[in-house]
Amino acid sequence: MADPQNKPTQSAPSAVPIPEPARPDRTERKANAARIALLSNTVLMLLKLIVGFGTGSVSVLSEAVHSATDLLASGIAFFSVRVSDDPPDEDHPYGHGKIENMSGLAEALLIFAAAGFIVYEAVGKLAAPAARMGSVNAGLVVMGLSAGVNFFLSQHLKRVAQQTDSMALAADAAHLQTDILTSVGVLIGLALARLTARAWFDPLTALLMTLFILFTGYRLLRDTLPLLLDARLPAEEEVAIRETLDADARVLSYHKLRTRKSGSYRYVDVHVMADDDCTLVEAHDLAETLEDRIREALPAVYVTIHMEPFHAEMRHQQEEAARRQSAQTISDAAQTAVNAAAVVANVAAEERDRRANASENSAGTR
Repeated sequence: MADPQNKPTQSAPSAVPIPEPARPDRTERKANAARIALLSNTVLMLLKLIVGFGTGSVSVLSEAVHSATDLLASGIAFFSVRVSDDPPDEDHPYGHGKIENMSGLAEALLIFAAAGFIVYEAVGKLAAPAARMGSVNAGLVVMGLSAGVNFFLSQHLKRVAQQTDSMALAADAAHLQTDILTSVGVLIGLALARLTARAWFDPLTALLMTLFILFTGYRLLRDTLPLLLDARLPAEEEVAIRETLDADARVLSYHKLRTRKSGSYRYVDVHVMADDDCTLVEAHDLAETLEDRIREALPAVYVTIHMEPFHAEMRHQQEEAARRQSAQTISDAAQTAVNAAAVVANVAAEERDRRANASENSAGTR
């Protein structure tokens, strides 16, 4: 149904839908997963730093820097999952869910910063090919350990993120999945450097790693920015809402359906039209029923329904459409008059110029 523009509100403003506090078990599951990631990244970063400085391997040192960004990202994720489920307060009536989306943005920026550092270090090593590495055996062991640990940890974070609908944990899982690829890349580079005695394989591998890192940063930005800008819910979720509204015969029509997501929470508001003879109590019961059904269809959703009389609303929309059409007609007529006046002015100016030229020519012949 067409959405009327500048439609005046016909009822008192609705109260802001305040989310209830998240279940303690869900909050604790998210916090435990983030805590494990924090501890793992701390240990891996220290091991990579020790081995990287000991061997002079730029790819291992680059991985250490990457793990440092992982550590910072895990710290941000741990903080965000603890705060995002805090109950609403006076200054944050919609809760604190957005902090998870901001955490994803912060992780993306950290990934781009890590990629820049890796490129800087690798180019420096390629510009000085005489630089030699020490034994790469320790590097091979650490990178293999890193790939294995991050594989299992990323799977755990991804599973908890899906269960709790946590953007922060999903971003951390994606970050660690990239670490797996880069760790395998470093393993290959170190193995080639060892087998061929050509140290430039090491920084070349580091440069190739940045492609995976930059792609991960891009994916995080792509997934995070729409949520920060209050993009609508996925199409399948909006279909579930519309099917719920369409299934109730008391709903004669609806419009102004708006959806968004903040952290793990979904927000839905819609204008529902019922029979004009429906009493206030009946309209309230219908709204409550629809809200309950939408909550059954979608997890962690908060619904606000504005009830309207069907026939009165249709008349209002028709009047608004007629008013806009009339205004457009007047505007078109005014523009036509302006254009006509401009044409007349141009013709008059051309006539004046023609007479002036004719007068000058006549005076010249005399």
